Amino acid sequence: MKRPRRFFPSCLALALALAGAPGGGRAAEPVAPAPPAVRVVSQTAGTDELLLALAEPAQVAALSHIARDPVFSAVAEQAKAFPQIAAGDAETILKFSPTLVLVSDYSRAELVAQVRRAGVRVLVFDRYKTLDDAFANLRLLGRELGPTAGARAERVVADGQARLRSLAEKLRGVPPVRVIAPSTYGVIGGADTTFQDLCDHAGATNLAATLGKLTGHAAPPNEQMLTWPVDRVVVSGTSLETGLAPFRTLPPYQFMPAVREGRAVLIDECLLSSVTHHRIEGYEQLARALHPDVFK
Repeated sequence: MKRPRRFFPSCLALALALAGAPGGGRAAEPVAPAPPAVRVVSQTAGTDELLLALAEPAQVAALSHIARDPVFSAVAEQAKAFPQIAAGDAETILKFSPTLVLVSDYSRAELVAQVRRAGVRVLVFDRYKTLDDAFANLRLLGRELGPTAGARAERVVADGQARLRSLAEKLRGVPPVRVIAPSTYGVIGGADTTFQDLCDHAGATNLAATLGKLTGHAAPPNEQMLTWPVDRVVVSGTSLETGLAPFRTLPPYQFMPAVREGRAVLIDECLLSSVTHHRIEGYEQLARALHPDVFK
Protein backbone atom coordinates (compact mmCIF):
# COMPACT_ATOMS: atom_id res chain seq x y z
CA MET A 1 0.00 0.00 0.00
CA LYS A 2 1.35 3.37 -1.02
CA ARG A 3 1.73 6.02 1.63
CA PRO A 4 -0.07 9.34 0.94
CA ARG A 5 2.17 12.14 -0.12
CA ARG A 6 2.97 14.54 2.70
CA PHE A 7 1.95 17.85 1.20
CA PHE A 8 1.09 19.57 4.46
CA PRO A 9 4.52 20.37 5.90
CA SER A 10 5.91 21.59 2.61
CA CYS A 11 2.81 23.66 1.87
CA LEU A 12 2.97 25.18 5.37
CA ALA A 13 6.61 26.05 4.94
CA LEU A 14 5.89 27.71 1.63
CA ALA A 15 2.99 29.67 3.08
CA LEU A 16 5.01 30.85 6.03
CA ALA A 17 7.88 31.88 3.78
CA LEU A 18 5.57 33.90 1.56
CA ALA A 19 3.95 35.48 4.59
CA GLY A 20 7.24 36.54 6.09
CA ALA A 21 7.04 34.07 8.98
CA PRO A 22 7.29 33.95 11.88
CA GLY A 23 4.11 35.79 12.68
CA GLY A 24 2.59 35.85 9.20
CA GLY A 25 1.78 39.04 7.37
CA ARG A 26 3.17 40.36 4.10
CA ALA A 27 6.56 39.45 2.69
CA ALA A 28 9.33 41.84 3.80
CA GLU A 29 10.46 44.34 1.18
CA PRO A 30 14.14 44.05 0.23
CA VAL A 31 16.17 46.69 2.04
CA ALA A 32 18.24 48.91 -0.23
CA PRO A 33 21.81 49.43 0.92
CA ALA A 34 22.40 52.77 2.61
CA PRO A 35 24.20 55.32 0.44
CA PRO A 36 27.85 55.81 1.37
CA ALA A 37 28.45 58.55 3.92
CA VAL A 38 29.66 61.82 2.46
CA ARG A 39 33.15 62.74 3.63
CA VAL A 40 34.40 66.06 2.32
CA VAL A 41 37.91 67.51 2.35
CA SER A 42 38.24 71.22 1.55
CA GLN A 43 41.52 72.40 0.06
CA THR A 44 41.10 76.21 0.09
CA ALA A 45 39.93 78.90 2.50
CA GLY A 46 37.02 79.75 0.23
CA THR A 47 35.76 76.18 0.05
CA ASP A 48 36.17 75.92 3.83
CA GLU A 49 33.70 78.78 4.20
CA LEU A 50 31.21 77.22 1.79
CA LEU A 51 31.47 73.80 3.44
CA LEU A 52 31.01 75.02 7.00
CA ALA A 53 27.96 77.03 5.95
CA LEU A 54 26.15 73.95 4.65
CA ALA A 55 27.52 70.62 5.88
CA GLU A 56 26.59 68.50 8.84
CA PRO A 57 29.63 68.15 11.12
CA ALA A 58 29.92 64.45 10.27
CA GLN A 59 30.31 65.32 6.59
CA VAL A 60 33.43 67.43 7.18
CA ALA A 61 36.46 65.16 6.96
CA ALA A 62 39.07 67.95 6.96
CA LEU A 63 39.58 71.60 6.13
CA SER A 64 42.43 73.48 4.47
CA HIS A 65 45.75 74.16 6.19
CA ILE A 66 44.79 77.85 6.60
CA ALA A 67 41.24 77.25 7.83
CA ARG A 68 42.04 78.45 11.37
CA ASP A 69 44.00 81.54 10.31
CA PRO A 70 41.80 84.67 10.63
CA VAL A 71 43.97 86.49 8.10
CA PHE A 72 42.61 84.17 5.41
CA SER A 73 39.44 82.68 6.84
CA ALA A 74 36.15 84.23 7.91
CA VAL A 75 35.32 80.99 9.78
CA ALA A 76 38.61 80.57 11.64
CA GLU A 77 36.96 80.05 15.02
CA GLN A 78 34.41 77.54 13.71
CA ALA A 79 37.18 75.68 11.88
CA LYS A 80 38.92 74.79 15.15
CA ALA A 81 36.43 71.95 15.64
CA PHE A 82 37.68 70.06 12.56
CA PRO A 83 40.90 68.42 11.35
CA GLN A 84 43.11 70.21 8.85
CA ILE A 85 45.07 68.92 5.91
CA ALA A 86 48.73 69.88 5.67
CA ALA A 87 50.04 72.02 2.84
CA GLY A 88 51.57 69.66 0.33
CA ASP A 89 50.65 66.85 -2.00
CA ALA A 90 47.52 64.76 -2.40
CA GLU A 91 48.58 62.27 0.28
CA THR A 92 47.57 64.66 3.05
CA ILE A 93 44.08 64.83 1.49
CA LEU A 94 43.62 61.13 0.76
CA LYS A 95 44.54 60.04 4.29
CA PHE A 96 41.14 61.37 5.42
CA SER A 97 39.37 58.91 3.04
CA PRO A 98 37.20 61.57 1.37
CA THR A 99 34.34 60.87 -1.01
CA LEU A 100 34.50 64.47 -2.27
CA VAL A 101 37.32 67.01 -2.42
CA LEU A 102 36.68 70.74 -2.89
CA VAL A 103 39.27 72.74 -4.82
CA SER A 104 39.42 75.95 -6.84
CA ASP A 105 40.72 76.63 -10.32
CA TYR A 106 43.87 78.07 -8.76
CA SER A 107 44.61 74.86 -6.82
CA ARG A 108 47.74 73.07 -8.00
CA ALA A 109 46.91 71.08 -11.12
CA GLU A 110 49.12 68.13 -10.17
CA LEU A 111 47.45 67.85 -6.76
CA VAL A 112 43.98 67.79 -8.34
CA ALA A 113 45.12 65.18 -10.87
CA GLN A 114 46.51 62.94 -8.10
CA VAL A 115 43.24 63.04 -6.19
CA ARG A 116 41.27 62.17 -9.31
CA ARG A 117 43.59 59.29 -10.13
CA ALA A 118 42.82 57.91 -6.67
CA GLY A 119 39.17 57.64 -7.74
CA VAL A 120 37.88 60.48 -5.54
CA ARG A 121 35.32 62.93 -6.90
CA VAL A 122 36.68 66.48 -7.20
CA LEU A 123 34.50 69.59 -7.31
CA VAL A 124 36.28 72.60 -8.84
CA PHE A 125 35.01 76.11 -8.09
CA ASP A 126 35.98 78.54 -10.84
CA ARG A 127 33.49 81.40 -10.49
CA TYR A 128 33.87 83.71 -7.50
CA LYS A 129 34.20 87.31 -8.72
CA THR A 130 30.72 88.45 -7.70
CA LEU A 131 28.16 87.82 -5.00
CA ASP A 132 25.97 86.00 -7.52
CA ASP A 133 28.90 83.66 -8.15
CA ALA A 134 29.14 83.06 -4.40
CA PHE A 135 25.42 82.24 -4.22
CA ALA A 136 25.76 79.88 -7.20
CA ASN A 137 28.64 78.09 -5.44
CA LEU A 138 26.54 77.64 -2.30
CA ARG A 139 23.77 76.04 -4.35
CA LEU A 140 26.22 73.84 -6.23
CA LEU A 141 27.74 72.48 -3.05
CA GLY A 142 24.30 72.12 -1.47
CA ARG A 143 23.26 69.77 -4.27
CA GLU A 144 26.38 67.68 -3.68
CA LEU A 145 25.81 67.35 0.06
CA GLY A 146 22.13 66.42 -0.05
CA PRO A 147 18.63 67.89 0.45
CA THR A 148 19.28 69.26 3.94
CA ALA A 149 22.34 71.16 2.73
CA GLY A 150 20.45 72.33 -0.35
CA ALA A 151 17.73 73.83 1.83
CA ARG A 152 20.38 75.40 4.04
CA ALA A 153 22.01 76.97 0.99
CA GLU A 154 18.72 78.60 0.04
CA ARG A 155 18.40 80.05 3.54
CA VAL A 156 21.94 81.46 3.41
CA VAL A 157 21.21 83.01 0.01
CA ALA A 158 17.91 84.50 1.19
CA ASP A 159 19.56 85.96 4.29
CA GLY A 160 22.35 87.44 2.19
CA GLN A 161 19.92 89.00 -0.26
CA ALA A 162 17.94 90.54 2.61
CA ARG A 163 21.11 92.02 4.14
CA LEU A 164 22.12 93.39 0.76
CA ARG A 165 18.74 95.10 0.28
CA SER A 166 18.92 96.60 3.77
CA LEU A 167 22.44 97.92 3.15
CA ALA A 168 21.47 99.41 -0.22
CA GLU A 169 18.53 101.18 1.41
CA LYS A 170 20.78 102.69 4.10
CA LEU A 171 23.22 103.94 1.49
CA ARG A 172 20.60 105.32 -0.88
CA GLY A 173 21.56 108.86 -1.87
CA VAL A 174 24.79 108.85 0.17
CA PRO A 175 27.72 110.45 -1.72
CA PRO A 176 30.38 107.81 -2.39
CA VAL A 177 33.73 108.08 -0.63
CA ARG A 178 36.82 108.05 -2.89
CA VAL A 179 39.17 105.26 -1.81
CA ILE A 180 42.12 103.06 -2.73
CA ALA A 181 43.35 99.79 -1.23
CA PRO A 182 47.18 99.91 -1.28
CA SER A 183 49.32 96.81 -1.21
CA THR A 184 52.89 96.03 -0.23
CA TYR A 185 53.12 93.55 -3.14
CA GLY A 186 53.63 96.20 -5.81
CA VAL A 187 50.06 96.05 -7.15
CA ILE A 188 46.77 97.80 -6.48
CA GLY A 189 43.23 96.53 -6.97
CA GLY A 190 41.36 98.07 -9.91
CA ALA A 191 38.18 97.02 -11.69
CA ASP A 192 37.16 93.35 -11.74
CA THR A 193 38.57 92.60 -8.28
CA THR A 194 37.10 91.71 -4.91
CA PHE A 195 37.96 95.24 -3.77
CA GLN A 196 35.94 96.72 -6.61
CA ASP A 197 33.04 94.49 -5.55
CA LEU A 198 33.33 95.83 -2.01
CA CYS A 199 33.27 99.41 -3.27
CA ASP A 200 30.24 98.75 -5.47
CA HIS A 201 28.21 97.71 -2.41
CA ALA A 202 29.67 99.92 0.34
CA GLY A 203 29.17 103.43 -1.02
CA ALA A 204 32.70 103.89 -2.32
CA THR A 205 34.50 104.87 -5.52
CA ASN A 206 37.65 102.91 -6.31
CA LEU A 207 39.98 105.52 -7.79
CA ALA A 208 42.32 102.84 -9.15
CA ALA A 209 39.48 101.84 -11.47
CA THR A 210 37.87 105.22 -12.23
CA LEU A 211 40.94 107.47 -12.52
CA GLY A 212 43.70 104.90 -12.94
CA LYS A 213 41.70 102.82 -15.46
CA LEU A 214 43.27 99.70 -13.94
CA THR A 215 41.76 96.24 -14.25
CA GLY A 216 42.61 93.41 -11.93
CA HIS A 217 45.61 93.73 -9.62
CA ALA A 218 47.99 95.92 -11.55
CA ALA A 219 51.13 97.94 -10.95
CA PRO A 220 50.18 101.36 -9.54
CA PRO A 221 50.79 104.42 -11.72
CA ASN A 222 53.02 106.02 -9.12
CA GLU A 223 53.24 109.61 -10.35
CA GLN A 224 49.61 109.76 -11.43
CA MET A 225 48.43 108.46 -8.06
CA LEU A 226 49.83 111.51 -6.30
CA THR A 227 47.14 113.60 -8.00
CA TRP A 228 44.25 111.34 -7.01
CA PRO A 229 41.78 112.94 -4.54
CA VAL A 230 41.82 110.06 -2.07
CA ASP A 231 39.37 110.53 0.82
CA ARG A 232 40.23 107.30 2.64
CA VAL A 233 42.79 104.55 2.36
CA VAL A 234 41.39 101.07 3.02
CA VAL A 235 43.78 98.91 5.03
CA SER A 236 43.69 95.70 7.05
CA GLY A 237 45.38 94.77 10.30
CA THR A 238 44.84 94.74 14.02
CA SER A 239 44.43 98.54 14.11
CA LEU A 240 44.41 101.54 11.82
CA GLU A 241 47.97 102.41 12.78
CA THR A 242 49.33 98.92 12.13
CA GLY A 243 47.42 98.81 8.85
CA LEU A 244 48.84 102.14 7.72
CA ALA A 245 52.37 101.61 9.01
CA PRO A 246 53.84 99.86 5.91
CA PHE A 247 52.64 102.66 3.63
CA ARG A 248 54.10 105.53 5.64
CA THR A 249 57.53 104.63 4.21
CA LEU A 250 56.51 103.04 0.90
CA PRO A 251 56.42 105.18 -2.25
CA PRO A 252 54.23 106.50 -3.72
CA TYR A 253 51.83 106.05 -0.77
CA GLN A 254 54.10 107.80 1.71
CA PHE A 255 53.67 111.04 -0.25
CA MET A 256 49.87 110.89 -0.44
CA PRO A 257 48.02 113.28 1.91
CA ALA A 258 45.54 110.60 2.97
CA VAL A 259 48.37 108.39 4.22
CA ARG A 260 50.34 111.19 5.83
CA GLU A 261 47.25 112.47 7.63
CA GLY A 262 46.09 109.00 8.68
CA ARG A 263 42.81 109.18 6.75
CA ALA A 264 42.16 105.47 6.65
CA VAL A 265 39.52 102.86 7.42
CA LEU A 266 40.06 99.32 8.61
CA ILE A 267 38.58 96.09 7.26
CA ASP A 268 39.35 92.47 8.17
CA GLU A 269 41.88 91.09 5.70
CA CYS A 270 39.87 87.93 5.07
CA LEU A 271 36.89 90.11 4.05
CA LEU A 272 39.00 92.35 1.85
CA SER A 273 39.62 89.36 -0.42
CA SER A 274 36.57 87.20 0.29
CA VAL A 275 35.32 85.02 -2.57
CA THR A 276 32.28 83.61 -0.75
CA HIS A 277 29.00 84.85 0.73
CA HIS A 278 31.04 86.25 3.65
CA ARG A 279 31.88 89.18 1.37
CA ILE A 280 28.55 90.63 2.54
CA GLU A 281 30.18 91.12 5.95
CA GLY A 282 32.88 93.03 4.10
CA TYR A 283 30.30 95.26 2.41
CA GLU A 284 28.74 96.03 5.79
CA GLN A 285 32.05 96.55 7.57
CA LEU A 286 33.40 98.92 4.92
CA ALA A 287 30.12 100.82 4.65
CA ARG A 288 30.04 101.40 8.44
CA ALA A 289 33.61 102.65 8.38
CA LEU A 290 33.05 105.01 5.45
CA HIS A 291 29.56 106.23 6.41
CA PRO A 292 29.33 106.11 10.21
CA ASP A 293 26.48 108.63 10.36
CA VAL A 294 24.23 106.32 8.36
CA PHE A 295 24.60 103.56 10.94
CA LYS A 296 24.09 105.58 14.11
